[in-house]
Amino acid sequence: MSAGFLTTAGTKIVDAEGTPVVLKGAALGGHLNMENFITGYPGHETEHKLVLEKKIGKEKFDYFFEKFYEYFWTEKDAEFYRNKLGFNCLRIPFNYRHFIDDNGDLFKIKGKGFELLDRIVDICSQYGIYTILDLHTTPGGQNQGWHSDSAIHKSLFWDFKVFQDSIVNLWVELAKHYKDNVWVAGYNPLNEPAVSDSEKLVDFYKRLHDEVRPIDPNHIFFLDGNTYAMDFRKFPSPESYIPNTVYSIHDYSTYGFPNLEGALYTGSEEEKSKLKSQYNRKIEYQSEYKVPVWNGEFGPVYASKERGDKNPEVINRARFNVLKDQLEVYRKGDPSGDGSPISWSIWLYKDIGFQGLTYVSPKSKWYEVFGEWLLKKKKLGLDKWGNDIDPGYNQLYQNLVDHMEANVPEKYHKVLYPHTWTMEKYLARVSRDMLFSQYAQHEYADLFVGFSLEELDELAASFKFENLDQREELNQILKEY
Repeated sequence: MSAGFLTTAGTKIVDAEGTPVVLKGAALGGHLNMENFITGYPGHETEHKLVLEKKIGKEKFDYFFEKFYEYFWTEKDAEFYRNKLGFNCLRIPFNYRHFIDDNGDLFKIKGKGFELLDRIVDICSQYGIYTILDLHTTPGGQNQGWHSDSAIHKSLFWDFKVFQDSIVNLWVELAKHYKDNVWVAGYNPLNEPAVSDSEKLVDFYKRLHDEVRPIDPNHIFFLDGNTYAMDFRKFPSPESYIPNTVYSIHDYSTYGFPNLEGALYTGSEEEKSKLKSQYNRKIEYQSEYKVPVWNGEFGPVYASKERGDKNPEVINRARFNVLKDQLEVYRKGDPSGDGSPISWSIWLYKDIGFQGLTYVSPKSKWYEVFGEWLLKKKKLGLDKWGNDIDPGYNQLYQNLVDHMEANVPEKYHKVLYPHTWTMEKYLARVSRDMLFSQYAQHEYADLFVGFSLEELDELAASFKFENLDQREELNQILKEY
């Protein structure tokens, strides 16, 4: 059991005795920060909830989510997580809206957020599981993606100081609350920030440190790099910046995701070399300054007959091989070059069958109600994550992409930030992730209408551990790290 706070020493995370600790685990995505592909709704969390409450009324809405939050993480999950998987750390993504009411005072903190977060942290501590608190959303959005629960394609968080002030204030309150909790490994202040002027991010982290450290001098900061946790080029040297810090990357590989060509990873030397070079590029900062790295997100997505995929066994064999080869890189990936392993948190622990270590059973009430809808949503390409759009529908968007590319001079094709995004990606963000999904939310919410409280309880209970299936081969691979 923990006898003190974790801290950093060189490239390692260490315990109170100075012994290196490798944090190994997953993220509880889809829970206190909901994402569309994880539970099935289209679009963005807050819009989804607003539409659903109007459709079924406040009493049923509140009841459903009370049960959903209760069932999504229980002691049975923690027991499995610690004793069967051998994991020692859980990353907890949470939405700022659990603590801050956008319609009121941005600096008034709601106690309900602490109740929800405390429940998870407390269960984890009982089972010897560290937690990392991950603020996954901010007012205005800290990035351009749907997962920051901002239904636009701009990161307005960086344009309005009041938004930044409110989040600094929130982290101050979080620090006051958790400063003495040794089972909280540390704070992940912003998930995947993305701002064209990196200095804004660097300055924000420094300001956050300066206001939080006098309250909480002990907890580690897990700082994501810019442009979706991939870029530290503008960060100053650690000695002049923020002490007791782990620098976090996210290391997804395109080999682990579907593509319209249906190409699969073969494990060739060229492919393995690309996995390694991608990782090495992302940890250049950590290697240069000999500071710790934490891979806060990675992992393939998986096929299934419930999703309408052909040959899911063949596809998943290739995806498991991607994961194995990534883990081989991480097994000796310490920035010091000493051949020791890095800490990581795979994305993710639980979902409806796309990426989770555990997942909602196809025989559940959830699939009984939403199964046909999920197939329709997949064909329409409404989920950005692991997008698997029907080729016929995709042609409609490709025609528009071709039109735009033909009429915008090539030198401006990547003028918008993030510059790694293609016109095709921007078009998908605006047309499908945002606009189309806004319409689709109403059709999805209709499927909840008419259910009794008992039936809503059964729906939420689809996410209870005892009702889930387990992705056995994936879990075995992770256990062997």
